[in-house]
Amino acid sequence: MPGAARILFNSVDSSLSSLKNCLSYINTGMDITTHVALDLVESFNDVEDVNSMEKVILEYAAMDRELNHYMKAIEETVNQLKQEKPENIPDLKYLVKEKFTALESKNSDSDLEKNEKYMYFKDQLKEMRKQFRLQSDNNDNDAIEQIDEDIAVTQSQVNFICPITQVEMKKPVRNKVCGHSYEQDAILKIIQTRKQQKKNVRCPKIGCSHDDVKESDLVPDEALKRAIDSQNKQSWSTL
Repeated sequence: MPGAARILFNSVDSSLSSLKNCLSYINTGMDITTHVALDLVESFNDVEDVNSMEKVILEYAAMDRELNHYMKAIEETVNQLKQEKPENIPDLKYLVKEKFTALESKNSDSDLEKNEKYMYFKDQLKEMRKQFRLQSDNNDNDAIEQIDEDIAVTQSQVNFICPITQVEMKKPVRNKVCGHSYEQDAILKIIQTRKQQKKNVRCPKIGCSHDDVKESDLVPDEALKRAIDSQNKQSWSTL
């Protein structure tokens, strides 16, 4: 490989590294947007403000898609040149732009909705609304009539119990496949043990048919954690 080509490819690798850093900034922005949206739901600002956060995260998803397409165009162009080994180095900028334009021409709005961070955003918003609606309903009922606290176990409180440890979760993770949540350390320990035994892990939730729980399918259940923390704060305030 000629020296000029080596220098060219080295500079391309450096540029790709910088672009990957930009991707990490986009991911951080999406995480922050999700946290802000959950804060808004928790504060019961649950209409226009939350919708504005959804628009923001879709904009991030669009940037993520564009940057990934650009990186893919660069990588494909470089790999093509390495295979073909042309005598004269072609216009790299033109070739990359050509491939990038081809990738961008296939864009659709549905692509953005399939973005993993956006899907997590929507899932957590749905769970957050459900959890805090239950708590709000329970508070309203308490104001109407006094119920024996030892007997009244709400649905939300039952959901706070880990199906593995049978105690309240402190760091819940949600299974993207079946939707059930577990204590993080408990489910990871089971996965590691079964992996050593070369066996699949069945979802510990009674009645769930999902029989292949993977670590890669687990995401932090921020909505459930917030609901647990909120319930505990309310319990302490009544003491």
